[in-house]
Amino acid sequence: MTVSAKQWLERIHELPHRGKVKIMNVCGGHERSITMAGLRKALPDYIELVPGPGCPVCVCPEEDVFEAIQLALNEDIILVAFGDMLRVPVNVKKAQARTLEQAKAQGADIRPIASPTEAVSIAKANPDKAVVFFAAGFETTTAPVAAMLVEGVPSNLSVLLSGRLTWPAVAMLLESGEPGFDALIAPGHVSTIMGPEEWQFVVDEHNIPAAVAGFKPESLLAAMYSVLRQLNEGRYFLDNCYSELVKDGGNKSAQAHLSKAMNVYDANWRGIGIIPSSGYILDKAYSDHDARKLFPAYADDARKRAGQMPPGCDCAQVVLGKIYPNECKLFGKACMPRNPIGPCMVSDEGACRIWWAGGMRESAQ
Repeated sequence: MTVSAKQWLERIHELPHRGKVKIMNVCGGHERSITMAGLRKALPDYIELVPGPGCPVCVCPEEDVFEAIQLALNEDIILVAFGDMLRVPVNVKKAQARTLEQAKAQGADIRPIASPTEAVSIAKANPDKAVVFFAAGFETTTAPVAAMLVEGVPSNLSVLLSGRLTWPAVAMLLESGEPGFDALIAPGHVSTIMGPEEWQFVVDEHNIPAAVAGFKPESLLAAMYSVLRQLNEGRYFLDNCYSELVKDGGNKSAQAHLSKAMNVYDANWRGIGIIPSSGYILDKAYSDHDARKLFPAYADDARKRAGQMPPGCDCAQVVLGKIYPNECKLFGKACMPRNPIGPCMVSDEGACRIWWAGGMRESAQ
């Protein structure tokens, strides 16, 4: 029998009252569903939902975006990227292009795409021109990039990769000693690719209840009910509340493509720093399609530092679940969707953009 969102809410309200409980929802898609459905207001007051590090646009290193901008401006290429990346700002002087969108306005050939197949099509349609695919994202979007490479791409197509794994950021928070949450809602899309088992460490190593959720209120509320009940009973486990798509073991084909085309390395996260085993880098077998090998002059190591958010921007604290979006002093003032200061206001998976779109615009400052 299918349980409705209303029924899950009733079950949650019937649970024994306890002290304040913080539940982190890792995924930006989850945060969007929670905010748009008004779930925070519908839940009991003791439950606090904390948005986590599930926005790939928000954590894409500043130096990677800068590299893409410089590459597009200074080489005779076509640069393609997922649409959200075009508005991510970098820290440069006012006269310089601070986004790919501004670089495009200055004459660079930059085109937004929605999938790797579009990158292949553009390369085939322009055989005499180098095409660079600036590919930023988590496992869900990086796996199709890997599949594209494994299946074979035109010789004129290369990849400027900025792929990240989701779980290491959560592991970093848990290992910090101050995770800031009592239970975890794990991302459904990532678990579809990598398998729910990837989140077992949350329970086994940190004794925190966890549940994988989909993106409808019913699935999210089922996951919340699961972790709340686990906390009440003191019996913690990993629950799969998105079983219609998330299967044990995940997508083996996608995992095989990732393993073949890419390696895992210690990667930089914007505003956070280096997180061990958290990034994807192209395997040497694909060096002919590695934009960093083909255009090495635009990688600027001097930009690699752990504080690359714009001055006054608290996006890193929002991403880590340390503060809510409206607690950033720029939120709704200097920083708004039409003029984003930080990356969390750019993407529809960024908590600041989601809160603004959901009508939660009153600054806490």
